Amino acid sequence: MSNTRGKETGILLVAQVICIALFGLFVDYDASLAPNANSTQHAAELELSNNLYPLFQDVHVMMLIGFGFLMTFLKRHGFGSVGFNFLLTAYVIEWSTLVNGWFALIGSGSKIFLTTRSLLEADFAVATVLISFGAVLGVSSPVQLTIMATLEVVFYNINIYVGVVKLGALDVGGSIFIHLFGAYFGLAVARVLYKKGQTDHEKEGSVYHSDIFAMIGTLFLWLYWPSFNAGPVEGADRHRAIINTVLSLAACTVTTFAISTATDKNGKLDMVHVQNATLAGGVAMGASADLVVHPFGALLIGTAAGILSTLGYRYLQPLLQRTIKLHDTCGVHNLHGMPGILGAVASGITWAILNTSHNGRSGATQGGYQIAAMTVGLALALAGGTLTGFLLKLPVWDNLTTDELYDDDVFWECQEDESLTQYTLTQCQDTIEDKDVETPADGSEAAAK
Repeated sequence: MSNTRGKETGILLVAQVICIALFGLFVDYDASLAPNANSTQHAAELELSNNLYPLFQDVHVMMLIGFGFLMTFLKRHGFGSVGFNFLLTAYVIEWSTLVNGWFALIGSGSKIFLTTRSLLEADFAVATVLISFGAVLGVSSPVQLTIMATLEVVFYNINIYVGVVKLGALDVGGSIFIHLFGAYFGLAVARVLYKKGQTDHEKEGSVYHSDIFAMIGTLFLWLYWPSFNAGPVEGADRHRAIINTVLSLAACTVTTFAISTATDKNGKLDMVHVQNATLAGGVAMGASADLVVHPFGALLIGTAAGILSTLGYRYLQPLLQRTIKLHDTCGVHNLHGMPGILGAVASGITWAILNTSHNGRSGATQGGYQIAAMTVGLALALAGGTLTGFLLKLPVWDNLTTDELYDDDVFWECQEDESLTQYTLTQCQDTIEDKDVETPADGSEAAAK
């Protein structure tokens, strides 16, 4: 039986004390937020913050309700899905504010000044970590998740520094730097942590009500994804990002429903596809969201994402589990990884077609740098995730046993008695079956019973 109580308490409290100290040394409000700020001088910055806050809150809802409830499909891991999602969100907001700020200070300055945009950028780091969390959902302890988040935020910033600062790639909605990176980082960790008996585990499946809860997460993510893709830009770029994302999501959803039924032998819908693949259009649209892809282009990207993601869930994920022992609890490869690659390629093609110069580069050249950033991000994610996975696998972190996988009871006070619940459900089923017995023609109650 894993016992990480003391370790988790120690790690969280030490991390919190360190964050308090580092915030005291390095972090302050932006000059525009100071009590004695010149209202005329800083009016523009304040206006930007006022306009950005609603979008930030939309993204915040995505992190807590969207990602949190999307992961509640596991029948015995609802507390862990929402609860550990909450913990990681709070912790990464603090830690990424520091790390994001330090990387932004490279070459200039010594103090991190916060605005509303800083909070939005922290949420983007949160999204990256939560995507990785999905790959190891139910198979990792809170201690391991905290350590993974700590390291991943550093690798995430290294990737952005190389891809954005050095290569000059543009990715307004995070197809490359958030979705692709988070997915493959998490997949690398998941592969290292894989243990025999993890696949087809009796507790890994869903039940009717857990799938309904997961759909709550899907709908919140679907609703607010335009804000996620549009938040970093302003003006006409923001409006294009909103329009393109809505169209891409709509096309992706219609396509997912079509492909899900087409690939089922009985022509039925798979709830896993509806919960996840319907969102792939938002992922794939990210890197091109603010570009002039035209409405038909947004529909095309969303349609391609729906096909790719649904087929990934149907065929590729089981294949990877069988062949290379890659267990992906939430299917982040299908929702974030492959659509992230699609988004990077789509942005490269879009830049080449538009042939609009950017920072002295031709459109075709910029398109090439988009693909280069994707390649570097993939390599960094796999390398960083593999190193992190081996660290998390050390015996000191009390790895979960096979019996403890996908079970809230290991880390949470669970009031519900599963055996009693199962007994009650059995009795209800028996009652329903009794009611369904047809009454004989003579109306005999005894015969009906």
